[in-house]
Amino acid sequence: MTSQHFEEQSTLGEAGDGLSHLPSSFAYLLTIHLKEGRNLVVRDRCGTSDPYVKFKLNGKTLYKSKVIYKNLNPVWDEIVVLPIQSLDQKLHVKVYDRDLTTSDFMGSAYVILSDLELNRTTEHILKLEDPNSLEDDMGVIVLNLNLVVKQGDFKRHRWSNRKRLSASKSSLIRNLRLSESLKKNQLWNGIISITLLEGKNVSGGNMTEIFVQLKLGDQRYKSKTLCKSANPQWQEQFDFHYFSDRMGILDIEVWGKDSKKREERLGTCKVDISALPLKQTNCLELPLESCLGALLMLVTLTPCAGVSVSDLCVCPLADPSERKQISQRYCLQNSLKDMKDVGILQVKVLKAVDLLAADFSGKSDPFCLLELGNDRLQTHTIYKNLNPEWNKVFTFPIKDIHDVLEVTVFDEDGDKPPDFLGKVAIPLLSIRDGQPNCYVLKNKDLEQAFKGVIYLEMDLIYNPVKASIRTFTPREKRFVEDSRKLSKKILSRDVDRVKRITMAIWNTIQFLKSCFQWESTLRSTIAFVESEKKGLIERIYMVQDIVSTVQNILEEIASFGERIKNTFNWTVPFLSSLACLILAAATITLYFIPLRYIILIWGINKFTKKLRNPYSIDNNELLDFLSRVPSDVQKVQYAELKLCSSHSPLRKKRSAP
Repeated sequence: MTSQHFEEQSTLGEAGDGLSHLPSSFAYLLTIHLKEGRNLVVRDRCGTSDPYVKFKLNGKTLYKSKVIYKNLNPVWDEIVVLPIQSLDQKLHVKVYDRDLTTSDFMGSAYVILSDLELNRTTEHILKLEDPNSLEDDMGVIVLNLNLVVKQGDFKRHRWSNRKRLSASKSSLIRNLRLSESLKKNQLWNGIISITLLEGKNVSGGNMTEIFVQLKLGDQRYKSKTLCKSANPQWQEQFDFHYFSDRMGILDIEVWGKDSKKREERLGTCKVDISALPLKQTNCLELPLESCLGALLMLVTLTPCAGVSVSDLCVCPLADPSERKQISQRYCLQNSLKDMKDVGILQVKVLKAVDLLAADFSGKSDPFCLLELGNDRLQTHTIYKNLNPEWNKVFTFPIKDIHDVLEVTVFDEDGDKPPDFLGKVAIPLLSIRDGQPNCYVLKNKDLEQAFKGVIYLEMDLIYNPVKASIRTFTPREKRFVEDSRKLSKKILSRDVDRVKRITMAIWNTIQFLKSCFQWESTLRSTIAFVESEKKGLIERIYMVQDIVSTVQNILEEIASFGERIKNTFNWTVPFLSSLACLILAAATITLYFIPLRYIILIWGINKFTKKLRNPYSIDNNELLDFLSRVPSDVQKVQYAELKLCSSHSPLRKKRSAP
């Protein structure tokens, strides 16, 4: 959501006090959260659809969602804010199937705006209908609606008697209100740890594969996909951010895939997080709705400290007493306390210089997004400025010292998705404490320089013992985002990194080529008959899936070899030192203890692990260690570009007339 929307949300209380004095023609803002569709109709020959949604008012299309391909239960999770001049009208919601040439109608519904309550978010499940169709059940669209009064004229009337207020002070108050509203909407105060253990007697029907999706607000995870089984064993852990002032309902969905890779939701269940006790592991067996079976999982709600947003004048680590207290918390004496709390990172976002002009006016409305793993915080927006000064301080709790801080600058573009203005990636272990640094912004792939620079100052305090132990445990899973697109550039790069399979790929290409050139009449005839039977669109999707899988496998193989190489060439001194320390300890141990005893102890530990802790998650310590070592591609992405002399403030000052 844009910072403009945050500002409007922060003034709802003021608006509610004066609604009775407003004229009936006063403008409104309607916030629409398009969540998902359920059991939509089939419009493609391959037995599925590619749905998208249009929102219309007075016959005009105000918003069009993205297309979700090959899915009858699409999840959009999109938010849009629409201006409304009058409530005496209907908001029409129309669903279409995207085709190569035209779009097929999949049904529509409408919402009467005058029936909505002001300043209240309500969920609507809209049944889709089409009077020209013979289909009885066309599915439903699920969305949240929130109607508020637009604050423009009301705020001008409110401040009309304060003529002494200067324009600069008014802008300052607006920015302060924005900052306070951003803080309230961003800061989480708890971590929900979910351990998905297994399914019990899950009915999969004619599905061949099964997986689980977990959703809490806009946070989503997807489990690994397993072969169909009555008692699938996932053994995976997921961490959610918990906001105590929001609804804490965890939605869990079990999905299946058939032999044609079509997805179907099998069952659902819910967990009310707010009803669970703090700091206690709860073992829950959740029966599934709309299908047989249950899910077994562990849920733990833990309070979280260390995340904050503040101004430079109240910088947390600038206070000597507070800095000493934080340093004491992560000293070596406390190495075995709260193993998940590895350290704390403080980031000062000072300013950016010479940004790209994204608007027609030759200016931009930049804001800055900071990401550390799944943690996200952002600054307020500086409007009409190519040299913004944010002067904000952010603190993040560190769960893995090998995480990478990503700082992205965007241009706010109203209700549209923000425009990209540049990005940098900074590994935590490369941070130079307390020194202001100027980083050249890169493109989206982090491979080439973009336009502009950003000034950051970072402080990192962590416990090296906790960080070392955390290195040998699985990495935190990332939230589900849009699926990775097939890239010819990435595919070519990965092929070059894995020379050993070039011949296999070449032979495959020659085989396909021979089919089209009819070198073998029988083989080409079979291929032609199969293509007619399966349909062109389905075969295109099948080829895309196969090539995407090959691309991912190539990247994993290449990255594995490069990570081993980079461990021995000291790309990350912390990891290489840790490896040397482990090898030295192993050498000393072998000198005093025979190898057969070590193997015996290791085997007993492995075989009795499930007896001692039935809910423990299996992992491979060596692979977990290697996952922290950067590949050659990541080395390029994390490399800091040299600052061009044209960006130097001193040079600009000297060259000025």
